[in-house]
Amino acid sequence: MRIQSITACQLSVFIFCVLFGSSVQAESNWANWRGPSYDGHSDEAGLPTEFSDKDIDWKVDLPGIGQSSPAIWGERIFLTTALDGGKQRVVFCLDRNDGRMMWKQTSWTGSEVEPIHRMNSWASATCATDGEHVYAFFGRGGGLHCYTVSGEHVWSRDLGAFASPWGTAACPLLVGDLVIQNCDADEDAYITALDKKTGKTVWKTKRDNKRGWSSPIVIDTGKRKEVVVNGHTGARGYDPKTGKDLWFAKSVRGRGTPTVTPGNGRVHVLNGLSGAIYSVIPGGSGDISDTKQIAWSTIRKGGRDLPSPIIIGGSMLVMGMKGVLSRYDVQTGEESEKIRVGGNYSASPIAYSGMAAFISESGETVLIKPGKTPEVVSRSQLTKSLDEEIFRSSITPTEGQLFIRTTHTLYCIGDRKAAK
Repeated sequence: MRIQSITACQLSVFIFCVLFGSSVQAESNWANWRGPSYDGHSDEAGLPTEFSDKDIDWKVDLPGIGQSSPAIWGERIFLTTALDGGKQRVVFCLDRNDGRMMWKQTSWTGSEVEPIHRMNSWASATCATDGEHVYAFFGRGGGLHCYTVSGEHVWSRDLGAFASPWGTAACPLLVGDLVIQNCDADEDAYITALDKKTGKTVWKTKRDNKRGWSSPIVIDTGKRKEVVVNGHTGARGYDPKTGKDLWFAKSVRGRGTPTVTPGNGRVHVLNGLSGAIYSVIPGGSGDISDTKQIAWSTIRKGGRDLPSPIIIGGSMLVMGMKGVLSRYDVQTGEESEKIRVGGNYSASPIAYSGMAAFISESGETVLIKPGKTPEVVSRSQLTKSLDEEIFRSSITPTEGQLFIRTTHTLYCIGDRKAAK
């Protein structure tokens, strides 16, 4: 190997670039479900606000079928998929510059697969990464897996049977030295924290035996950190270090599908069935359902909801599965007039440039300006690569580009810009 000498000046520049560049890169990463603040927000300027097929930088066919959203760190995109009707569960990494396959690892193979809901897949949970390791969850199909970002297997943990006719979808959460996984099911439900380096159990806390797909998030109240998880019976807060059950806020009607949304110093909880949307002041203790820790609760009518809420300024926007958008005052819970956007929606929205981006199952991205009467700013339609592909994954924004995953394809939209 040839070694070249460098000057002191060159060395200083190199060190500056490494230190400053790593900080910039960390800010531009979208390393887990719903982004760095767990609320779907990107602070980047210059992301596409209207686009079409001509704005596709690249697209690539993906192996198998999956619905996990792209998790991105630096030059790597991490995704999961299922092959052979769910009999193989796979973690893979793409080059973010051109979609080239960098590595692919089969996490689990089996002759019998668990049943899933027709809107679910055997690879729906989004990966989480810290830039050194990547974590992927497949429920009954192999549990939780850890790889280096270069694709070397580190550890795997079988986390149980996950009794449910509809499968799993909860994403792993990284908190300090822990990886936290919600393991809701009809039997033996629990939430657990594993040592992220070894996979050994640090704590395990029982949950109500109800099927669920909600991912945990972590918030900082100023006095303590709390892991907050939606559920069929209500939302709960946990101590991330010990797993202690801190507080419980009962739901009006079940189906804890959407991930809770933090904002305005609170966490906002939407039930997957018609029932209520409510705002919780964290930091409480015990059953807070009928206390002042519930800032407000508003009854919702209509069908099921899968997308999580998105909060922009004083507005909280909720997209129904049938394309009806509701707007709530984030302080009071007062509901404004609904608007019919059209289309069918499963993916949770993101927010950038003061607007919310919702992507329909048919591939139309609708940009909404919030306000007492939300306004549709633009509609951007992508042409499907295959007739059977469905857009159920959330958009990943980073460095001037939008990454949109379907059941079969990954699209990269826009021109890459250096992080600022």
